Amino acid sequence: MADSHNLARLAERTFARLGDYESLWFEGAWHRSGDLLERARRVAAGLTELGVLPGDRVLVLASNSPEVPILYNAVWRAGAVVTPVIFLTPRPELERIVESCEPRLVVASPELGVEGALDITDLPEAEPGPIVPRADDDLAALLYTGGTTGRAKGVMLTHANLWHAGKSGHDAGYRPEITRGLSALPLSHSYGLLVTAVGLHAEQRGVSVLMRWFEPQRFLELAQEHRIQITAVVPSMLQLLLAQPVEDYDLSELRYIVSGAAPLAPDVIARLRERLPQVEVREGYGLTETSGLVSSNPPGRVRLGTVGLPVPGCELRVVDDADAELPEGEVGEICCRSPFVMSGYWRDPELTGEAMREGWFHTGDLGSVDGDGYLTIVDRKKDLIIRGGFNVYPRDVEDALLEHPSVELAGVVGRPDERHGEEVVAFVSLRRGGETTPADLVAFAKARIGGYKYPREVRIVADVPLTPVGKVDRKSLRAML
Repeated sequence: MADSHNLARLAERTFARLGDYESLWFEGAWHRSGDLLERARRVAAGLTELGVLPGDRVLVLASNSPEVPILYNAVWRAGAVVTPVIFLTPRPELERIVESCEPRLVVASPELGVEGALDITDLPEAEPGPIVPRADDDLAALLYTGGTTGRAKGVMLTHANLWHAGKSGHDAGYRPEITRGLSALPLSHSYGLLVTAVGLHAEQRGVSVLMRWFEPQRFLELAQEHRIQITAVVPSMLQLLLAQPVEDYDLSELRYIVSGAAPLAPDVIARLRERLPQVEVREGYGLTETSGLVSSNPPGRVRLGTVGLPVPGCELRVVDDADAELPEGEVGEICCRSPFVMSGYWRDPELTGEAMREGWFHTGDLGSVDGDGYLTIVDRKKDLIIRGGFNVYPRDVEDALLEHPSVELAGVVGRPDERHGEEVVAFVSLRRGGETTPADLVAFAKARIGGYKYPREVRIVADVPLTPVGKVDRKSLRAML
């Protein structure tokens, strides 16, 4: 069995290379690399004693803490599959994910109150055993993302996928003088998981400051206190940071801000460069299906308005509706081919075949490549809304609104938003005799689908436009915006 890309073995090799040192700071305490690895070894044995077998899914629903990477490593040592789920996920969607992935074990942060889940702050431990061998094409992670139906679908990422993504991400952005990073991204998101994988390829000792979740004032305090040099964010985080008095903090050590998960407005970049002139903003692009990575602006060679160059090992092409490759500068669907493209969608060979054609993954995103190879994202073919770096599926919002007794029909689209990248806007028509207000509908939806999904704006219209086949006409809705 080819076991060369086993992520658990990579973690062991990284420790052997870098040794034992204070590597992770979290909520007032330093954690040594040796202690973190030893706990992962012991937790892996504890999971095995609980009955976790190779290939089993372990669903992780947790806010950031040192226990999250410990658990990921432990799951891989046990030969099992990490299934991370963002803790903001509404209960109905969580239930669908559980039904789909059939986890052997659910692990959650205690404050989330998940019934029947194992407490991540009290992980089982036992005498360590050997790493369970896994083939390169064995699953390491199963992440859920949106599909054309608006329902979550499982993206299968192998050990080799994440190994190569980590290596390519490291090679694309490595600077030997940069050793202090700050992370507030959810480790349960593909972007946060990628940052974790990149760290496994570290060539020298570096320290990471981890936040449980993003709080702009605390973020700036930590950046000053720990003389942070690099951080990875989503655009909405930058918006919130720019609303703070950033000049009141000593951020002179900060050199790079890496932005991904959603387009970054030029105005945001301009304001950031004006207020923090020493910082280079490096936009990148990736999808869950590509292990969170496709392209990145290289340090010192940033081209503003683009998401950079394909990272090492990734090929790009832009095609028309007939899958014919388009010349540079022309807009079409972005396709990529690399060792970190998923192995497929969980238990859905038909959907896998639609996305993977002749070895190329079709992203569903529209863009163009210039003469120097820099990629620009123009628009999305799919109706997916990305708000603050999180996926919002219109159908979920529409279904929630349709539960209201006065709502006849609902259509949901995204509109550009300076702070969050996109904002969720709902158009509804009312039943005969139905009475409600936009504010009431906003509150109604929020109570059903939670924090980041609910529409911040609801417009009541006489008729929601439909296509000839009776589907909500989102193109017309966008025009109405």
